This record gives sequence, C-alpha cells and structure tokens, in this order.
Amino acid sequence: MSVQSAAADVDVDLRQLFASLARNWLGIVLVTLVVTGLAFAFAWLATPQYKAVAKLEIGPRESVFTRPAGSTSDDKPATDEEAVATEVQIISSPDILKKVASDLNLEKLPEFDETLKMSALSRALVLVGLKSDPFDIPPEERVLNAMHDKLNVYGVEKSRVIAVEFSSRDPKLAAQVADAIAQAYLASKSNAKKESNTAATGFLGPEITDLQNRVKEAEAEVAAYRGQSDLLMGGNNSVLATQQLSELSTELSRVRANRAAAEATADSVRKALQNGGTLDSVPEVLSSELIQRLLERQVELRTNIADLSTTLLDNHPRIRALKSQLADLGGQIRNEAQKILKGLTTQAQTAKAREDQLVEEVNQLKAASARAGEQQVQLDALQRDANAQRQQLESYMASYREAASRADRNYLPVDARLLSKVQVPTEPYFPKIGPITGAAAAASLLLMAIGTLLKELFSGRAMRPAAGARFEPIEQVAMPVARTEPTVAEAEDEDNDDSVAEDRIGQGAAMVAAPAEPAESESPQPWQSRLGEIDVDKAAEKLIASGAARAIFISPEGDEAAATAVLVAREVSDAGLRVLLLDLTASGAASRPMLESGLFPGITNLLASEAQFSDVIHPDLYSDAHVVPVGTADPVRAMRAADRLPIIMQSLTTAYDLVVVECGPADAQGISRLVGDGTEVFLSMLEADDEVTQAAVKLIENGYPDVTLVTPVGHEPGNPLPGRRSAA
Repeated sequence: MSVQSAAADVDVDLRQLFASLARNWLGIVLVTLVVTGLAFAFAWLATPQYKAVAKLEIGPRESVFTRPAGSTSDDKPATDEEAVATEVQIISSPDILKKVASDLNLEKLPEFDETLKMSALSRALVLVGLKSDPFDIPPEERVLNAMHDKLNVYGVEKSRVIAVEFSSRDPKLAAQVADAIAQAYLASKSNAKKESNTAATGFLGPEITDLQNRVKEAEAEVAAYRGQSDLLMGGNNSVLATQQLSELSTELSRVRANRAAAEATADSVRKALQNGGTLDSVPEVLSSELIQRLLERQVELRTNIADLSTTLLDNHPRIRALKSQLADLGGQIRNEAQKILKGLTTQAQTAKAREDQLVEEVNQLKAASARAGEQQVQLDALQRDANAQRQQLESYMASYREAASRADRNYLPVDARLLSKVQVPTEPYFPKIGPITGAAAAASLLLMAIGTLLKELFSGRAMRPAAGARFEPIEQVAMPVARTEPTVAEAEDEDNDDSVAEDRIGQGAAMVAAPAEPAESESPQPWQSRLGEIDVDKAAEKLIASGAARAIFISPEGDEAAATAVLVAREVSDAGLRVLLLDLTASGAASRPMLESGLFPGITNLLASEAQFSDVIHPDLYSDAHVVPVGTADPVRAMRAADRLPIIMQSLTTAYDLVVVECGPADAQGISRLVGDGTEVFLSMLEADDEVTQAAVKLIENGYPDVTLVTPVGHEPGNPLPGRRSAA
C-alpha cells in the first residue's frame, strides 16, 4: 500500500483564510497609511520636472520644379523604420548634444554639472565609496551624461515623425534645449548636404576634364581605323563590299535564269528540227516575222493547190509548179528555224560566260566582305568605347552643372523639417501627487493583503480536512491503559542538584505505590497524570509555550514508553505547528504506530547515503505530523556516519517548527549529537521504578538538570481528523 501524504487530506478553508484579513485589519490599515503618507511626502517634496517636446518630420523636401532633370520622386527610396531609427541615433549623438550644450552654456548650470552644487549627502557618499566622484569625470562628459539622462528621442509609431523630449526643472530651459536639439539636427543635415555637394563638384570638375580628353582620343581612334581599313559605307549604313556582294548576287541569279531559259528554248527547237516535226508549236519560231510570212505563203499555196485539184490532175504543170513552190517554202522555214536555233545557242553561251564572270566577282567580294566584317567588329568596339565615354561625360557635365548651380544659389533642401514649434510646458510631468499616492496606497494594501493570506496559508490555520478521504483499515496500535491512582501534586522545583532529583523520583515512586481510590461510577472525573511531573498534554503545552525547536525523548523502560514521543508530536501537530518525529530506536517502536509498514526508508538510509531527505520523510496516518522511521539500511554501516547527525538535525530544525527525537534507552552521551539551541529533554516513563530513577539521575549529573518527566499513562487522544483512522 502506498503512503498517502497528509497534504492530500486537507483543503484550503477560504472562510478561515479571508477571515484573517478581518483579524489583521488594523495592521494592514496602519501599514497602508504609513506607506501612503511616505509616498505623499515624497511626491510633495520632490523637485518638479517639466518636459518639452519637439517633433520632426523625416522625408524628402525636394520640389518637383527643382528636382534634377531625368529624375522622379520614385528614384528616392521611401523612409522606412530603419531610416527613422537611424535618424533617432543621429539626433541623440554626442556631436549634436555638444553643440547644444555649448550654445546654451549648459555647463554653467548645476542641473547639468553636479560639481557646481554638491549636496552634503552626495559628498558623504563619495567619501565612503558608495558613489563615484564626479570630479573624476571630465566636465564635458558630465554635461553629456546629464543631457542623455534628460533626453528621450523616439520615432512615433506608424509615422515618419520623430519626437525629441527633454526634461528639466526649468520649463523654459526644457523648451530651449528641445528646440535647440531639433535646430542643430536640421543644421547638421544641411551642412552634410553642403559638404556632399562641395565634394561632388570637387570630384566632377577634374573628372570632366579628363573625360573630355579621353573622348577626343577615342573618337580620333575610330576615324583613324576607319581610314586605315578602307571601310567605305554604302547605302543602308552598310559596308560597300557587303552592298556590292548583295547586288552581284542578285545579278548572278538573273543571268543564270536567262541562260537556263535560252538553253531550254534552243533544246526544244533542236528536237523539233531533228524529229522533223512541225515548228508551229515553238514560240521563238513563231515570233519570227519572216517565218510568219512564209507560213502565210505556205497556207496560200496549199489553198490554191486544193482549188486547182478539183479541175486539174496532179501532173498538171500548174499543180506541179505550186507543189514545187510549197516545198521550197518548207525548206525556207526550216532554214529560218536553224538560224533561230543558232541564235538561241549563242544567247545561252553568252549567258554562261556572263555567269562565270559574275561567279568570279562574287567570290572576290566574299573575301573582301569577310575582311570588312572583321574590321567592322574592331571599329564597332572602338565606337562603343567612344560612345560610352561620351555618355559618361555628358552625365558628369549635367551633374556638375546641377551641383554648381545649387552651390551658387545656396539651395540645398534638407530631408526633414520641424513639424511643430516647441511649446513651453506649463505643468510638470513629475511628480503626479495624486497618481503616486493612489498607486502607493493600492500597492501597499494589496501587498499587505497578499502577505496576510500567505502567512495564514503557510501557518496551516487556513487548512481543513478534505471531505471524502478514505483509508484502508489497519491493525490498531495498543496504547497504555489509564490508571486510577490518586492525583499527584507537582513538586516544587527550587534546586537542581542530585538530591532534589532523587526526591522527585522518590515521590513519584511513593505515589505509584499508594493504594488507588475507587472511581465514582455515577460521574467519572477527568483523568490527571499521577506519574512523574507532567502528562502528554502538559508536555505539548510546554513545548509550544517555550518555542522549543527540538524535543529529545529518552525511554529507559523500552519500546512501550516510546509512545510518549508519538503522542506529544501529534498533540503539537494538532495545535497547528509543523512537527517531525525522528525515530532512533533500534526496533522502530516510535515510527511503527505512525506508518503502514516498517519497510519504509528512514534515518539509516539517509546516513548510509542510500536516500535523500524527500525519500525518508513520510506523513503520519493519524495527524499532520511527519515521521522519519529507522529505515532499512545496515545499522552498522549507518552508524559509521553518525557524525552527520548534527547536520541532519540542523536541516530538519530549519524546515520544521519542532523536531521530536525518540532515542529509546539512551544516555547523556548518546544524545549529545542531537542537542542544540532550543532543546527540551524529556524522560518517558510508565512506572516510577528504580530504572527510571537511575536514568534521571545520570542525565542530571551529566549536564541536563532541566530534564522533564512525562508519562503517557491515562492519555486519551482527541477525535482524529475526518477520514483518519483511530490509533486507540
């Protein structure tokens, strides 16, 4: 079964928690009033500070009429957040602040130089070393440090406006410094533009002269190369050789076409003559006038022969004469065709000769054009270089004229302007008596309330048992049975010597031996301790009243008497204190009634370095107390580290209000490691016998005269918390 923490069995009692505010209202109110009064006095006596604000707009101020030719508003980049942040750093730079401090003679004002009027408190702090000596800092740096502390430069969100805030005891001085910083910034921007313009004109003048010479040289090289290479320009801005090549190529194509046409015509005429076919279908033959007349005469003769054939026979002389004439005409036509064929052949040969001539000329022009192309590439390179230098020269000359004209007219617009004129503040921004006093009152009231609630929580008074907590039944632990001996009167403690202690123990023993009076059956009387000096309740009251941090219990009678330490620890825990019981008995008699098992790690495991504090501290099953059992480690090994017990006791005492140690039948030497500041030593007893008497005497003899006898006999534990199991 797992160990259940006591913290899991309680809830926060909100009613009890907030009731602590009502119980402690007087202290809360007093502290709140004191803090409020101090805040009011501080705000009333504090030196008022005035704050003046100057606003600057960052952006291009160039007019559309004065903008350089060829440039537009888009050429200038928009002012972004980084640009505004850069201008903020420039405004708060030491150069501008130094100029303002010099112009306004701020080094003569005690507000900016502490050395002019040091207070006695400041001098005392410097003497004791709690404050640096202002005389060790140069005067100029002292003024700059003071100005930095009073200056606040920031960019207004989502705008191109920069605010320059300056605070001072003097409202007029605050306005003067803020305005002076803004004007100094504008002047620095103007001076920067002037310097840039002067540097530009100083650079462009010699550069233009040099460029003019280089342009002349480049253009001269272009003209010289064109003359050396004989690159004559024809129409369409092309080289003459290239243009001629193009024209000859066109002529060659035409000649080739004519030659091909002549050869084709001559071939058709030749085939007609060779085959004996008619020549009427050859256009070149028909185009001849002579052949046309012969053909007409041939047609006429054929007509006459046909007419005469109707009346005359074929052998008639006239018919034979006409046929003879017709044959002569055919021969003449073929002769004329032969002439035309010769003409066509001659024409084709002429065209072929012209073609060969043109081919030779084209080949020559191709070589010339190739050479001209290479020369043209070199010429173009020289021309490009000359053009580039001329363009650069023209650009430099335009810029130089622009810069020179602006310098002559002293027109250099700054990319910033004063958006609003600085106003002299009429009300101080610090101190605000009302807000400071109200904030102090609210904060002190809130902190006191929180502190009171936390104190109530940590004390445990605001805790109540958790509803519905359930536990498994365990074996009940038997406690000593109440006796019915007569009431024992407390002995007067006048001396602390050995005889007094023996008398006390003797009296206790005699009282134990006295006969017991029968108890009243009708109305039983409340039980009172009849052994020793006090009972469990009185021992708990003594520990609470004395504020003891440690309670050492010695049980000479063995394990049964160890129940005293358990009962006292539970009584003190029920009173609201944080209690821990440390079981140093050999058998674990003190921790067994408080835990579910004897197998939990404990003090022996801690001494043997087998566990940590969080592993050996366990909750009591019947109270809010905690317990450290004997443990499961080897006792011999654990006792080798017994020298660590004082350190362990000191740590436990720091964490708990009371540490109860059950030492069993130990002696004075055995408990020496456990005793410290605020320690109470108790001797547990069940019966006042010789064993108890001897143990008490030895403790008194060995330096523990204030030993207290306590008995658990007759103690009746109160009702356990809801959900807890009874140990009786």
